Amino acid sequence: MSIAVSKLTGTKNYFEDFEVGAKLRHARGSTIGEIENQMLTKLVLNTADGHYNEHRMRGTNFGQRLVFGLVTGSVCIGLATQDTAENALAELSMTGIRFTSPVFHGDTLYAYTEVLEKRDADRADAGIVRFKHWGTKQDGTIVFEGERTVLIKRRSHWGSR
Repeated sequence: MSIAVSKLTGTKNYFEDFEVGAKLRHARGSTIGEIENQMLTKLVLNTADGHYNEHRMRGTNFGQRLVFGLVTGSVCIGLATQDTAENALAELSMTGIRFTSPVFHGDTLYAYTEVLEKRDADRADAGIVRFKHWGTKQDGTIVFEGERTVLIKRRSHWGSR
């Protein structure tokens, strides 16, 4: 039994569906636990005390360990992917990455997106969309900003496959 690829993805996130200026609040949030922070931070060999040494961090202005910025960014981009990447063929670039406020274990992150640009690609079955993503903590504090450019399927070529 085979299933059409188009049945496995959303129906409203093809290239044709994105409109420049549209803003999205993504449905899910994610609470950052110690395991997410520790696992990725160790996998990339980041040895900064700010992520591992609770005793030392108690004596700082933060008062506790910080979540590694790349964990914050990864979670925020991940929260946006259901709406912005389900029909992606390739991630083309990420620019302007900024971590604007600290994130701690137990903070819940939410993601938002604005469609900045849409243009034809050098292939007929896809187009290019540039997004601005930002992430907030549960209190609305912005903790992450960045732009992402993605090659996205056109419904006209992929919608019935």
